[in-house]
Amino acid sequence: MNSPKRIAVKVGSNVLTRPDGRLDISRMAALVDQIAELHHRGMEIMLVSSGAVASGRGALPHLKDESVAGRQLFAAVGQAKLIEHYCDLFQEYGITVGQILTTKENFVNESLKANQMRCMTAMLDNGVIPVINENDTVSVEELMFTDNDELSGLVARMMKAQVLVILSNVDGVFTGNPDDPASELIHDVRPGDDYSSCVGSSKSQFGRGGMMTKMKTALGVAADGIEVRIANGRRQDVLLNVLTDPEKAVCTRFHAK
Repeated sequence: MNSPKRIAVKVGSNVLTRPDGRLDISRMAALVDQIAELHHRGMEIMLVSSGAVASGRGALPHLKDESVAGRQLFAAVGQAKLIEHYCDLFQEYGITVGQILTTKENFVNESLKANQMRCMTAMLDNGVIPVINENDTVSVEELMFTDNDELSGLVARMMKAQVLVILSNVDGVFTGNPDDPASELIHDVRPGDDYSSCVGSSKSQFGRGGMMTKMKTALGVAADGIEVRIANGRRQDVLLNVLTDPEKAVCTRFHAK
């Protein structure tokens, strides 16, 4: 498990978003540096990336509409900008990326799921990194993913990843509120462990999810035989540390059944 071959990486909105709600390009660049290093080591990376709405806000600074239509507009404009940033950043390392915009139906309908899996397999076989996000411009509320944590879990299962890394703005799961000095980081969650009482239900500032949904996703994915590691996406070299030396890395590991 110290050298997994196929990895799904989910980067949350609070990792990629500045305090003013716009996209943090320097943080994107730092993560791309690490993903490129892992790619050149022979690892297959599937990147589930939030940030489209934040990117759209940056492109349309005059617009303050937070209605459903407004967020769809931010997503439509921002998704183009987001993938453009990723293309430019990865191109510096000679790496090609491809965009996958998906909906929950693509994981429910077997024909659509098989087609999506075939496309992503072809990308990985040819050294292309898939950048995956929900198609927010067409998703209706009752069919939306809970958040990109859920999406990353579905991707990891579908593509038979060995490890799913969920990058948040905290170091992992704590015994209490992460801001409380008395709280301690839980380094290992093994099958049968129950830490649900430690996690609150509050949502992240810019995303739809929170630690509760991350833990739910992690427990479900680990139960299906895929190890999950939750870590702080703003820590220096976090991906390299979590994937190459998880025993020493600052993260919470959900051990697979």
